[in-house]
Amino acid sequence: MALDRRRLLGAGAALGAALAAPRLAEAQNRRVLRFIPQADLGVLDPIWTAGYVTRNHGLLVFDTLYGTDSQMRAQPQMVEGHRVEDAGHTWILTLREGLLFHDGQPVLARDCVASIQRWGRRDSFGQSLLAATDELRADDDRTIRFRLKKPFPLLAHALGKAGSNICAIMPQRLAETDPFRQVTEMVGSGPFRFLAEERVAGARTVYARFDRYQPRQEGIADFTAGPKRAHFDRIEWHVLPDTATAAAAMQSGEMDWWENPSFDLLPLLRRQRALEVSLQDRSGYIGNMRFNQLQPPFNNPALRRAILRAVRQEDFMQAIAGDNQDSWTAGVGFFCPGTPMATDAGLSAMAGPRDMAAARREVASSGYAGERVVLPVPNDFPILKAMGEVGADLLKQVGLNVDVQATDWGSLLQRLAKTEPVEEGGWSVFHTYWSGLDQLNPAVHAYLRANGRAGGRGWPTSPQLESLRAAWLDAGDEAEQKRIAVAMQEQALQDVPYVPLGQMLVPVVRRRNLQDMLSGFSLFWNIRRA
Repeated sequence: MALDRRRLLGAGAALGAALAAPRLAEAQNRRVLRFIPQADLGVLDPIWTAGYVTRNHGLLVFDTLYGTDSQMRAQPQMVEGHRVEDAGHTWILTLREGLLFHDGQPVLARDCVASIQRWGRRDSFGQSLLAATDELRADDDRTIRFRLKKPFPLLAHALGKAGSNICAIMPQRLAETDPFRQVTEMVGSGPFRFLAEERVAGARTVYARFDRYQPRQEGIADFTAGPKRAHFDRIEWHVLPDTATAAAAMQSGEMDWWENPSFDLLPLLRRQRALEVSLQDRSGYIGNMRFNQLQPPFNNPALRRAILRAVRQEDFMQAIAGDNQDSWTAGVGFFCPGTPMATDAGLSAMAGPRDMAAARREVASSGYAGERVVLPVPNDFPILKAMGEVGADLLKQVGLNVDVQATDWGSLLQRLAKTEPVEEGGWSVFHTYWSGLDQLNPAVHAYLRANGRAGGRGWPTSPQLESLRAAWLDAGDEAEQKRIAVAMQEQALQDVPYVPLGQMLVPVVRRRNLQDMLSGFSLFWNIRRA
């Protein structure tokens, strides 16, 4: 009897373990968030590139001195606060106590100074801040001091900007890397750690909750401001460039969140009771045809103007989102529609029916001499692939010698850094998009910088645009800012640093058991499973 009893107890224990195993697996699964990003994470350094995949990764790993709330106001994040002295010529920032990097080292003011200096070499807003700065130093371990040449009231907004490039705070030893050379060691102080050993290029990126992260204690989570509370132990990014595969993974429950679903699959996904389709970022995304102005043929402004007048924004938007005009807007200028700086000034140049015969004559009269136009198109990024195909067709129709080169998004980001001629691996034109919040105004609008090689990919030069931008930063009120914004758009229509291609309103798809997702782009704190 004793033996039989022991066997019975053993069998009971085994049965209990078997019953507990699914519950344990379910509990573990609840602590993992599986996400389908818009493309693979080809570049890790959020200072080296403005790519949104890299920015979203950067905000997981790195923290910022300030955040931005949903009203576009700067709020203290890593800083406890600041004070402004000497009639706006001195800003003194104080770090919160207890901030740690992922390697266990404390975050010190000198780390922040080096990070600001590196970011300020690459970001257009950062360049303006550093140009206005006489001295930037660490007074002690927690105190950062800006001594300015002139007041810069948008200082906190610059350090807390949510759009690319974010001012990511990293250890001094990493921040002292040449800003034109990539940092590959990911040591930040953000709410999640990057798990380099689990990274599979083209397939998977993984993050783990940083259990020593200290969220702000006050305020509420609002966009990139407020407490960053991580409710998942593990975030997995799974790259699924085939949209049918991604849709199937969402329907089966294999994935939790799809950042950039294909528009043609939205009706199917909306019919799934376990899924929710919602618009998180109402500023949308604004398509851009960006020219390389260092090299022929697009160093010729007459040719750029001819292309601009041949563009029909509806063609690009319909290729992406179809005929559903709830998903896109045409008639878009150089500032985000529906925001204070938006204007229709000068847009008649892009309105009305297209006369392709006249466009070909204008291209010929511009002096275009048949130079090869290299247009890279990322096949793993459906939206950019659609824009690239429409753009290539347009450029061929107006008489350009177009060489379409298929690539992937990560490789394209690497290639866009090249300033050499196309014969040496360079590029001529590419298609991308910017979040509307990155085209709100001249301070954050990287593609309206026209400071040549010091600027972003494309490297346009226009003293007139630069002068207007400086005047906007110094403007005393919104009315004056709006007047300058009108002048900037009119000048941009002459210089054509890029061609606006319309505004997309891209929803996300998520499982209904995910709650408290923050508005805006993909943010991984605050969100939890119901």
